[in-house]
Amino acid sequence: MEDLVSIPLNDGNAEHAVQIGSNLGDEVREQLVTFLRRNADVFAWTPADMPEIDAEVMEHRLAVDPKHRPIKKMRHHSPKRQKGIAEVGKLLKARFIREVNYPTWVSNVVLVKKANNKWRMCIDFKKLNKACPKDSYPLPRIDQLMDVTSGYELLTFIDAFSGYNQIQMAPEDEEKTTFVTDCGLYCYRIMPFGLKNVGATYQCLVNKIFKEQIGRNMEVYVDDMLVKSRASIDHLADLEETFGALRKHKIKLNPSKCAFGVTSEKFLGFMVSRRGIEENPEKIRAI
Repeated sequence: MEDLVSIPLNDGNAEHAVQIGSNLGDEVREQLVTFLRRNADVFAWTPADMPEIDAEVMEHRLAVDPKHRPIKKMRHHSPKRQKGIAEVGKLLKARFIREVNYPTWVSNVVLVKKANNKWRMCIDFKKLNKACPKDSYPLPRIDQLMDVTSGYELLTFIDAFSGYNQIQMAPEDEEKTTFVTDCGLYCYRIMPFGLKNVGATYQCLVNKIFKEQIGRNMEVYVDDMLVKSRASIDHLADLEETFGALRKHKIKLNPSKCAFGVTSEKFLGFMVSRRGIEENPEKIRAI
């Protein structure tokens, strides 16, 4: 896997930086850095930087089967675990959730311990998901994606900032996502993780946005996006086209998960490069 170099975007904040490949020629490198600094508005650094995708473009709907009875059952947490539910304040500030009264569906909070021993707040949508039919919208086949991404001179791997959270819930379905905490009832305004069919909704979104590029200079699997160029001199034009589509539809990128202008990188668990698909050194090390 190619080494990456951190490049500040010169917007007055030293922490605002992106990663580019270390093997770029001087001219291509200079053009790429200039391009990224000129397009700094496409990146998000906090949830507050995300404007939300217009509902006319895409919104997530729940097709709840009326035969299923709404579930309302509260699970209590120990005082130690209740500290993890403090994340509610952050979600309210980011306008991801809102308070709700008299909801029909109520899901419970599940707290999962992270590697740093802190608690992550998740929502148990198991009962709600059971009441929703599966969306048959197709996802790309990973083996075919691997075949069409090899043999390109320069690659850029981009990732949306909390991609699912940039899509709004349909207003009539917001309250079905209600969850209960010791300090109140809240529902999601945006598409949360854990809901059934959110992957299909996101794939439908990116297929719509990048329909003119997919297969030509771009491949997308849900929120994993790859821009590919046969020749390095064409890569800037391919990125211009991609950033134009991102800006038009108000999609923001996560700079910490992007790698610009590289010759090899991990994509969907595989190493892809100009030479083709290669073994992932992390997997070999584990064996």
